[in-house]
Amino acid sequence: MLGGSHHVGRAVVETALERGDEVSTLNRGLSREPTPGVQTLIADRTVPEAVRRALGAGEWDAVVDTWAWAPRTVRDSARLLAGRAGHYGYVSSRGVHRWPWPPAADESAPLVDGDPASQDAADYAAAKRGGELAVTESFAGRALLARAGMILGPYEDVGRIPWWLRRLERGGRILAPAPADTPLQYLDVRDLATWMLSSAERGLAGAFTVTGPPGAITLGDLLTTALEVTGFDTELVWAPPELLQHYGLPLGMELGLRLPDGSVPSGMHDADVSAALAEGLTTRPLRETLAGTWAWLQAEGDPTPRADAPSPDTWLDAAAEQRLLAQLSH
Repeated sequence: MLGGSHHVGRAVVETALERGDEVSTLNRGLSREPTPGVQTLIADRTVPEAVRRALGAGEWDAVVDTWAWAPRTVRDSARLLAGRAGHYGYVSSRGVHRWPWPPAADESAPLVDGDPASQDAADYAAAKRGGELAVTESFAGRALLARAGMILGPYEDVGRIPWWLRRLERGGRILAPAPADTPLQYLDVRDLATWMLSSAERGLAGAFTVTGPPGAITLGDLLTTALEVTGFDTELVWAPPELLQHYGLPLGMELGLRLPDGSVPSGMHDADVSAALAEGLTTRPLRETLAGTWAWLQAEGDPTPRADAPSPDTWLDAAAEQRLLAQLSH
């Protein structure tokens, strides 16, 4: 596991150990204490010679990589591992598809350009696409590109469900972005980890859109189930998008329901995932995802946000919320 300390990487390590796999992690060793039962390799991935020394003479059946920054780092790691690993699973993103995403898009939707030699991480979509090209360059026919949608569940450090759970915890009346029947598409991080590992075991290769089935849940399902799981005494007040826009509240953007200009994006929550489902992807009930997330937050506290994640204050100005709530109560 290249990484292994946060979100997807941590879930992959824990799932692999539960399966009885022998696990090695390679990271800088700065974020968390080494996981018991894991071979810990220490190196800065941006320094190829340090990675080479850390790998030593080791060989592995499979590699999982979640890198989301400069593609050259993926390229260098993949080249070092090409002769000593059988399979390379790269956690990519639906963001590699050219915007705007067409409704019901599958793996054939147009892609952005990417450069595996690039050292630029500013453009997330191009960086992920460059990472894909870097992996397939060294692991032709042995690379799995998991183009993930919204990933939820324990260890989430992007600022979606943990942020909502803390909002619900405060109680009282709070705004929610209407309509409640807006469809959502997501995948529990543990289901992604399970699929990545079982796919590596089978040698599955190619690019797959990886998220939950379209139409399975709505925003209303998400928030009401969160209230049921936590037991919070909180009232959801559903506010139309035009009112949220008028009051300068970007609520809904955190879940990909709105764009900065207030418009509703197409293709965000209706991806065709039939290919991944046919290859064994399974999804657990929403209640398990939310309960697992809340249990983790209670046990470990709020995570340190990713450097590229929005500030927790981005989605809601408290004073503006109260003004809109007052209007909606008349």
